[in-house]
Amino acid sequence: MFGFVLINTVVLYRQALAAADTAYDRTLLATAKSLGEQLVLVGSGAQAQVQSSLLYSALEAFETDNRSRIFYRVNDFSGAMVTGFEDLPAVRKHLPEQKIYAALVHFYDDQYRGVPVRMAVLLQPVAGADTQGMATIQVAETLELRETLARQILIDTLWRQAALVIVIALVVVFVVQRATRPVRALSLALASRGENELTPLPTEGAPRELLPLVEATNQHMQRLSQLLEHQKRFVRDTSHQLRTPLAVLKTQVQSARRGDVEPLLALEEIGHTVERATELANQMLALAKVEQLRQETDAPVVDWADVVRAVGLDLSPLIAEQALDFSLDVVSARVRAHEWALRELSRNLLHNAIKNTPKGSRLAVTLVRDARTAALTISDSGPGISAALRERLFQPFATDPQRAGAPGSGSGLGLAICHGVTLSLGGSIDLVNRETHGQVQGLDATVRLPLAPT
Repeated sequence: MFGFVLINTVVLYRQALAAADTAYDRTLLATAKSLGEQLVLVGSGAQAQVQSSLLYSALEAFETDNRSRIFYRVNDFSGAMVTGFEDLPAVRKHLPEQKIYAALVHFYDDQYRGVPVRMAVLLQPVAGADTQGMATIQVAETLELRETLARQILIDTLWRQAALVIVIALVVVFVVQRATRPVRALSLALASRGENELTPLPTEGAPRELLPLVEATNQHMQRLSQLLEHQKRFVRDTSHQLRTPLAVLKTQVQSARRGDVEPLLALEEIGHTVERATELANQMLALAKVEQLRQETDAPVVDWADVVRAVGLDLSPLIAEQALDFSLDVVSARVRAHEWALRELSRNLLHNAIKNTPKGSRLAVTLVRDARTAALTISDSGPGISAALRERLFQPFATDPQRAGAPGSGSGLGLAICHGVTLSLGGSIDLVNRETHGQVQGLDATVRLPLAPT
């Protein structure tokens, strides 16, 4: 608005000057015509001379007040001065076009004695008995009165514009304060919340423009609430699971110190306990890293078949220890994923299958692909999954109360890691019991991931 007022002020001042020129040019024209009425032609023929009987004091009637002065000059047919101020600037050779008054009158701005003046030039016909011609009348007026009038018009208008700007500013402040009141209320409500308060924001009474923001905030809070609940449950379960091996380890160390157990046997038992605790700690770290995987979008393209072969080679001692009838049939399948994620996924599935497969039984690993997806299937010969466990299959440390302590009675962290990795890679995981004549013959764990675009 201030920029608009500034531009409008310049334009308005110029328009006011133009309006003042139009108004006062009428007086200037009247002065020039008054001079023309006093011209007479004395003599005849070539000896005729133009004379004027006007006194300068007669022009005082045309001076509006003492702030402006009038100067004049009259030239005869040949351009010689008849009367007036001799040093008044001569008429310009190229007079401007006159659109308001008669064609014989011209107005323009000029300088006289270092002062800007408004000049009127009137071509006045003068005729005698046998001679006639065109006299030139120049009338100049200083610009003090015109500028005063223009400034007065400008000041009056600026006062009104200033009042308008003030009113607009007050209205804008009022409207903005009223319109942003819900935003400030929402900000205050968020700022006054506790650290762990993630309840949804109320949508009743919220402006229509803020509803998308409130709904998006509520969705974000819901995700945070789920994540926080997951972390609390994970910490609770993990602390419970770690307490057992640590307590066992403490007891074993105390027994070894007292000499209740032979040193070699005590070290072997302590080694097994440390191995279980280390495996649990590694799984915990892997599960925590899965949450980071969800935020990463720049995963490279990896051949899943190479990862599966490497995992099978790493776990070959366990396979040999169980004397399993192991088969590995894979085809090249390039997927977009971090290698550690695919390795963790494949390793946990195969490790679970090895633990749940009886000695000497069959364990098969296949990796196939179609036009869009790759599917890894690990088929063991274990007891499968009960209906009670299936409901909480991918939760950390989920257990089957009906088969406590038996193989396959719990999922630990392995399936939770597999489920998190699969979802982060845009795939799916299914665990289906393989049955023959109503009898469970084993479990098929199948993971499907989208192929990387070629």
